Amino acid sequence: MRYICLVHADPARLDALTPAEHADLDRRSLAYDRELAEKGQYVLAEAIQEPGTAVLVRNRQGAISNTDGPYMETKEFMAGFILIEARDLNEAVRIAAGIPMAEMGTIEVRPVYIIPTPPELC
Repeated sequence: MRYICLVHADPARLDALTPAEHADLDRRSLAYDRELAEKGQYVLAEAIQEPGTAVLVRNRQGAISNTDGPYMETKEFMAGFILIEARDLNEAVRIAAGIPMAEMGTIEVRPVYIIPTPPELC
């Protein structure tokens, strides 16, 4: 089963990292991705830019609107994700605990919802 691990980070903690500490975090993150890939548990991972770069799009009854981010006042923001394969939620949580950003942020683990394909589209 696939699980998405949403990586949430506190910008103050990231800003406090020295360039060497940031490079080490990046190195360890990429190494963990490779480790998961070797075990057949890695699907995809991406870091994303800070909330200030976001644009929120809404379509309400044909009326399209957009708003510059960030979208909410919180201490942490979503900094990226890792899509993994795991036997069950317990294994997904164990994998998420190994994500280097878990040491300074929060990893939200959710099962991926598979949209049922209608027979006419098969």
